[in-house]
Amino acid sequence: MKKRQDTKDIILQSATRLFQRQGYNGTGLNQIIEESGAPKGSIYYHFPNGKEEIALEAISVMRKLVLGGAEKDLSGGNSASEAFQSYINNIATVFDKKECVEGLSIGLIASETASTHEKLRHACEMVFKDWQSLYADILEKYGCDKERTEELGITIAAMIEGACIMSSTYQNGDPLRVIAKQVSWLLKN
Repeated sequence: MKKRQDTKDIILQSATRLFQRQGYNGTGLNQIIEESGAPKGSIYYHFPNGKEEIALEAISVMRKLVLGGAEKDLSGGNSASEAFQSYINNIATVFDKKECVEGLSIGLIASETASTHEKLRHACEMVFKDWQSLYADILEKYGCDKERTEELGITIAAMIEGACIMSSTYQNGDPLRVIAKQVSWLLKN
């Protein structure tokens, strides 16, 4: 059983990287097979519903990575402003390394599938809502006005997602550092 799970995980990790780099439409099953090194039959064994099933699980992986990292990074700090600034700056350092930024952004797959794949659109929507809720909860724990936390959660999630796309394009974390400063200002007002 362990070997089967390892193969499934390898396929999923490879697919997640490819979806983030190339999007859903730019990634084919043959490329996932090649990148993962898994036998062709194992894709259909582990993911009988094909590429859409793999993408749904990849979105779930991205969700877990971001939520886990965010909860950890946002738990420190003397204020919401300090916690979010540190969190966003930590994300920025990943983009400076020019490595695959697996799990940090679902913007490409979300925008590409929103009008063509309802299951994928819905999965991405739920991820965005989970991130927004986490941010709102963290803000509330730091004493932010409950009436503002939901809107601030959406604002911060949108800023981070947009800055991740820009950071990928610029090949550095500078756009994230800029929004870290702005989030700090936003939370002080």
